[in-house]
Amino acid sequence: MEIALIAHDGKKAEMVNFLMKHKDILHKNDIKFVATGTTGKFAEQTGLEVTKFLSGPLGGDAQIAARVVEGKTNMVLFFRDPMGKHPHEPDVNMLLRLCDVHNVPLATNPATAEMLLDHLR
Repeated sequence: MEIALIAHDGKKAEMVNFLMKHKDILHKNDIKFVATGTTGKFAEQTGLEVTKFLSGPLGGDAQIAARVVEGKTNMVLFFRDPMGKHPHEPDVNMLLRLCDVHNVPLATNPATAEMLLDHLR
């Protein structure tokens, strides 16, 4: 299983806390992690091995969207900052749309991500 990790700048610390809280289940299962560049660097601080793509504004969201379309990414954890302005919003919307089109589970906040991880237990 491949899980994509993405977090807007204002949510990166929240992503790290989430990953630390669920480290046992994430290590227990045979999960491969991919992430946008900066989020991936943060995620690696938790001890996870992460394949990093470009940062979101430079095309990382689009790279992960392509993996969703190709059937490589099975779940997306994208902690979005609803209060921030993001220059790459078209890429973000494309990723969200493609998760819907390809029926890929998508969590945009920790509460939903918790429910998705419960499925892995």
